[in-house]
Amino acid sequence: MKLHTTPTQQYQTITGYETDSVEINAIVYQHSLIVLPEIKPVSWPVNRFAELTEASFEQVLAHQPDVVILGTGAKQQFVHPRLIQALTAKRIGVESMDSQAACRTYNILMAEGRKVALALIMEQA
Repeated sequence: MKLHTTPTQQYQTITGYETDSVEINAIVYQHSLIVLPEIKPVSWPVNRFAELTEASFEQVLAHQPDVVILGTGAKQQFVHPRLIQALTAKRIGVESMDSQAACRTYNILMAEGRKVALALIMEQA
């Protein structure tokens, strides 16, 4: 799926999404990532939703976003509150959705100037 470009190209914008990859500013990635508007995507060592731990979210917390969009793969899955306790303690919202919806939502929030982080799980076999 190709997404439409916007005048936000100085930021990390999702420009395409497939089930096994994501395109950010025309660069294709095939592994899990943390994406923030003003820094290059950061590799995220999560290969499957079931592998999420508190430490997974500590890596996201280090970037101090206002909200985290969690892309859980082909279907929406909800993370156990205990895993995101460090984020909620700092009043950082976490929204879980399928990865395509997460990419669209990230682009919208980023274009609005929100300090958003996309934690995107790209399932690995």
